[in-house]
Amino acid sequence: MAGKTSKKSAKVAKKAATKRVAAKPTLLSGGNPQIAKAYGDAPVQAFIAAMPGWKRDVGRRLDAIITRTIPNVYKAVKWNTPFYAVEEGVWFLGFHCITKYIKVAFFRGSSLSPLPPGESKQMEVRYLDIHEDDPLDEAQFAAWVKQASQLPGERM
Repeated sequence: MAGKTSKKSAKVAKKAATKRVAAKPTLLSGGNPQIAKAYGDAPVQAFIAAMPGWKRDVGRRLDAIITRTIPNVYKAVKWNTPFYAVEEGVWFLGFHCITKYIKVAFFRGSSLSPLPPGESKQMEVRYLDIHEDDPLDEAQFAAWVKQASQLPGERM
């Protein structure tokens, strides 16, 4: 009898784990996906896949440009935000879903040329806000990514 109970509880636990993995992430305020803290490409891809509507395609483009520009880039999701680094744990960029746009944060953006348009309360941070109908200047974004990757990152 103990063998049957053990098999049944293992089956139930496996089913519950599969359900958790298959479940869609919760969307937080502004439509930002809630993804558990994790390192590597997989959690970043899970975040992008969970981005709502038009933001998903833009997220894929941003990730592709970053990966193409910095081939060995480190990736992680922390605080429900994908982060990118040249050195593990020293991040140069992250992006986040806001209700009507995607906010890209360059952590040392005040040192980029030309400056990304969005100011921050933090002296060194600059933002690029991407709205649904905004054309993304991929060449400029790639140039900012390259410059940002060569600056000291932010330890978080």
